Amino acid sequence: MKTFITLFTAAATLSVASAQTLSIKGSDTLGAKLVPQLAEGFKAAGNKGVKFEIAAEGSTTAFPALANGTAQIGMSSRKVKDDERTFCKTKGVFIKEHGICYDMLTVIVNKNSPLAKLSKAEVAKIFTGQIKDWSEIGGAPGKISVYTRNTSSGTYKDWQKLAMGGRDYPSSSLKMAGNEQIAQEVAKNKNGIGYVGLAYSKTTGTKTLVIDGVEPIAANAKKYTYARLCYLYAPDKPSAEADAFMKYVESSAGQDIVRKVGFIPVADL
Repeated sequence: MKTFITLFTAAATLSVASAQTLSIKGSDTLGAKLVPQLAEGFKAAGNKGVKFEIAAEGSTTAFPALANGTAQIGMSSRKVKDDERTFCKTKGVFIKEHGICYDMLTVIVNKNSPLAKLSKAEVAKIFTGQIKDWSEIGGAPGKISVYTRNTSSGTYKDWQKLAMGGRDYPSSSLKMAGNEQIAQEVAKNKNGIGYVGLAYSKTTGTKTLVIDGVEPIAANAKKYTYARLCYLYAPDKPSAEADAFMKYVESSAGQDIVRKVGFIPVADL
């Protein structure tokens, strides 16, 4: 599902002559909740004359948009790839990386599941299709329904690397457009399992699992096995609006919003 949000600022501090559009594209993990809240905070801080357009369709979409100028800022839940950075350079866009927060990829199951914990090895076997029935790991008999992000998602690739040793997802896995969609499907399916960012882990009808004895809460981010850094990318010579917004995101006020939304500020780790 495409997430597209338009916000209009109301007060004035940016030194721009007329209304400007700040287009931000990429990660659903960042774009569905966090970046819209940061945009609202930026507005409340007294920044006038900026129209926000936020399209959260997956990290892979950030870099072509930066390269062709349809986005001034790219959102990504993973690091830029070498070929993506090179492609931007061929278009005269030299991108700069901003690590803005940490996220924890939590494993969620239906709230009625008898399971409370899994090992990292069990998680890998479930998401690669080696374990196919809950009875194999102490659950009630039933075919496991695996929910994943779609292939344009940075989270899809990160989970493959962090949890699956780079192996392929099973053909039976069900690909979802965003974190919220995964959580909603798991909430409806007693045999469902999926992964979502920490900010999406409290969805009604689901529960998170302890992994290798570590509970997925912010205080455990340093020792939780599926933690990762998330990024915003912008040209090395950004527009006035993009520069002001990036500075706000990295400020204490912006990082307070990061914490409130359910992500982990960089300074906290």
